Amino acid sequence: MKRVDDFRLQLGSHELIPIMVGGMGVDISTAMLAVEVARLGGIGHISDAMVHTVTDRRFHTRYVKDRLSQYKFNVGNLDKSAAQFDLGLLAEATRLHVGNTMEAKRGPGLVFVNCMEKLTMNNPRETLRVRLRSAMDAGIDGITLAAGLHLGSFALIQDHPRFHDVKLGIIVSSLRALQLFLKKNARGSGRLPDYIVVEGPLAGGHLGFGEDWVKYNLVDILAEIRDWLHSEKLDIPLIPAGGIFTGSDAVKFLGQGAAAVQVATRFTVTQECGLPDDVKQVYFRATEDQIEVNNISPTGYPMRMLKECPALGSGVRPNCEAFGYLLDASGHCQYAEAWEYEKANLQKGQKPKIWDKTCLCTHMRNFHCWTCGHYTWRLKETSLRESDGRYRLLSAEHVFRDYQYSVDDQIELPFSD
Repeated sequence: MKRVDDFRLQLGSHELIPIMVGGMGVDISTAMLAVEVARLGGIGHISDAMVHTVTDRRFHTRYVKDRLSQYKFNVGNLDKSAAQFDLGLLAEATRLHVGNTMEAKRGPGLVFVNCMEKLTMNNPRETLRVRLRSAMDAGIDGITLAAGLHLGSFALIQDHPRFHDVKLGIIVSSLRALQLFLKKNARGSGRLPDYIVVEGPLAGGHLGFGEDWVKYNLVDILAEIRDWLHSEKLDIPLIPAGGIFTGSDAVKFLGQGAAAVQVATRFTVTQECGLPDDVKQVYFRATEDQIEVNNISPTGYPMRMLKECPALGSGVRPNCEAFGYLLDASGHCQYAEAWEYEKANLQKGQKPKIWDKTCLCTHMRNFHCWTCGHYTWRLKETSLRESDGRYRLLSAEHVFRDYQYSVDDQIELPFSD
């Protein structure tokens, strides 16, 4: 009976265990988690989402406080176009986050950064350019382009000295999205992506599907993309993601031509994960009926999360002057606009309650937006419950090794005391 360890992922000169841990922001997939996965021979991701907040926490910088102080005059204005990001500071924060992660890396694996196009930051093109190039400057092994089509992303970095050195990949949820990406990027840059993450409808967080996501499944999407690449004589490693909960799940995809698998949900309850321990217990206790796909994200993408999370129905005041990561090129955010509308229609003494959108910046920063994968409700199967009712947190190595060596849909539990 085959195990994940019977396969290997070849990326250039790197031979890797075919396990990639996806990038979860804000600082949920921490540097510690990514470095540990790399030590074990796989690929770990960090995320550059809200990088100023991450560096403030990790390295005691003052990016957020200084930005709020600079733009405090604009707090009462719905038009946030004045609250621009300092590109020099953005580059500095990115290099600090990525550079320190790469200095800590040990072992045969790789560390990638997940870079979301939908973090528009009041200047979509230029802020994306700085994030990509600064990560390359800081020595990142690879960049996974996420949350968007990234039709112009290669053009932003093709003159960088590491353009042909850094591994570059794209997350897609359809053949059509992949075709658009390849048409726009490969022709102008003379370079194909090094890997393609094919994300199905059971993934966590933002989804690349509409409200009809239930009509799709990862097996069919992967097969369609695989067959098209073969017909075009394109040899690009495919990495399925979304709903791969056991090593046996992974082996099924590897046996169908996948080069590796991307997983994330089971690593949310590891010691190295950035979620607070109490929130990890919420994930452990979750039941299937507590998970939903909704449309509260200001990005316009559907998002899978736990129904009980504090972000749902919250009327927190927008803090675009301190954060502002989802401001479009005109200085607008759908949540900020919903908040202003709700405030204008409140009766005296009422507090705003907004159900159709949420402030992702504030709630992701505070770990109050509990995005999750479809099989989060199965996490309780992976651990032991202590006498106080809490579930035992796992090590990233334990979860990684379970994916690597398990067979017959078995899940290795931690040793009891």
